[in-house]
Amino acid sequence: MRMKPVAAETFTPSDAERRTQFAALCWRSTRGRTEVLLVTSRETGRWVIPKGWPIAGLSPAEAAAREAWEEAGAKGKMAEQALGFFTYDKVLDRASDPVALPCIVAVFPLRVTRRGKVFPEMRERRVKWFPLDRAAQKVDEPELQRLIAGFTPVGA
Repeated sequence: MRMKPVAAETFTPSDAERRTQFAALCWRSTRGRTEVLLVTSRETGRWVIPKGWPIAGLSPAEAAAREAWEEAGAKGKMAEQALGFFTYDKVLDRASDPVALPCIVAVFPLRVTRRGKVFPEMRERRVKWFPLDRAAQKVDEPELQRLIAGFTPVGA
């Protein structure tokens, strides 16, 4: 599939806002080791962390927590400060003329205290726990790989 990059000069101010996303690095500590919860993307089936666009009325951390619930059924204690950032190109399918929209994603750690058996996107995604090193290998984005591999949870 051929993708054409979107030139910066074609963005309106509202487009610039939409290029920012918020994500949850869902983690737990089990028998002294940290694990990360990954989900598959709906479009390609590759492993990612729950993420989405800003949500009116919610802080960035709250928006990330909502994505964790909707995509993975994860609830828990969300950090208010971002762990870091990664970039990727969001492919927008515009009827056989796909566009790659550059995005920057702020990642907030979420210590998972429970998982719902029923959640909004449960039939659209696979969800699985991985040890830190394996989770880092599973995601495609190099910056996200480094964030996961170097993650040291507070309060584990």
